[in-house]
Amino acid sequence: MSSLPAGWYKDPADPSTQRWWDGEGWLGKAIPADQTPPDGPPPAEEEPPAATEPVTPAAPAAAPGVPPAPAAPGTPPAGALPPPGWPAPPPGWQPPPGWQPPPGWQMPPGQQMPPGQQMPPGQQMPPGQQPPAGWQMPPGYPAPPAGYQVPPGYQVPPGYPVPPAGWQPPPFPYPYPVQARPHGMALAGLGRRLVARLVDIAAVLVLNVLVNGWLAYQWWLEVEPIFRAAMNEPFATPEPASVRSMYLMLTMLFVTTALWLAYEVPALANSGQTLGKRLLRVKVVKLEDTTPLGFGRAFRRWGRLGMWTPLWNCYGLGFVAQLIDSGSVLFDQKLHQALHDKSARTVVVAVPPGHHQQAAPATPENAEDPTGGRR
Repeated sequence: MSSLPAGWYKDPADPSTQRWWDGEGWLGKAIPADQTPPDGPPPAEEEPPAATEPVTPAAPAAAPGVPPAPAAPGTPPAGALPPPGWPAPPPGWQPPPGWQPPPGWQMPPGQQMPPGQQMPPGQQMPPGQQPPAGWQMPPGYPAPPAGYQVPPGYQVPPGYPVPPAGWQPPPFPYPYPVQARPHGMALAGLGRRLVARLVDIAAVLVLNVLVNGWLAYQWWLEVEPIFRAAMNEPFATPEPASVRSMYLMLTMLFVTTALWLAYEVPALANSGQTLGKRLLRVKVVKLEDTTPLGFGRAFRRWGRLGMWTPLWNCYGLGFVAQLIDSGSVLFDQKLHQALHDKSARTVVVAVPPGHHQQAAPATPENAEDPTGGRR
């Protein structure tokens, strides 16, 4: 199975278009690269209606002992039928004088390949089809890089151009790195995510000033004498902090944790956006679909980061743990997930202006997550 998640990517055969990659092959028709792709895979293509074969009047039976009349030049042999899906020739189109189909080739009446085209060396048509003499691959077909090898079980998607003989696809869909687009949306930039987090920290700080202001004032009254004595005699042994100041500090940290939880978890559970994420146009979504996170998953994502807050008083242990968690996003080049995103199976995406994402619940077809593993 490919390591690249399912999604819309630029078609390597035509970079001006994009197609759906399902983790194993290309599906559906290509759409322009600058067009916003639909959410999820493209709809299944309908089978084209079978072309109605023209009714050919039966030739009169020859009299016994009389040889049949010779066929006119360019006339297909008796019983020849066009391949399934072969387009009907334009009215009045006739093969050039002297053209002869190869042995075993079935050509519809009057149909022929464009003159002057030739097959490249080693090129083979699909089973059951034979190209006429002089046919060649259309110009602009991408040449394969040297040294490519087909992965085990690789198959060319239906409708994809037949590659030249000896062509080997890369071990992943592109010979160059691409960025995943979960649910058709680009990953949020690290700079935007940092600014959004700073806005959220400022919002929680304002709430703490309003709620923790009296506790902070009482804590300062307890530590002010110790602080002034340390300033007056910097080389003297500092006095230990009072028990009341320690309890006040611990109470403020728990209140801060509760305010942070009340600010972030309900907002992520309902819309995937806090105040900072809404201003910076980023959003937290599930890996498997775009339905709301719900309280349980939002709490699991916040808890991996926020529950360290009461340990700030233990020589800054809580702050160091939160810093490591937040910085882990730098080591995930695939989906830019921090540790709290991995624990909740979420990803942060950029929301285009004016874009309203429709909820897409998980189905057996898209139950496979974008990272290539099963739920």
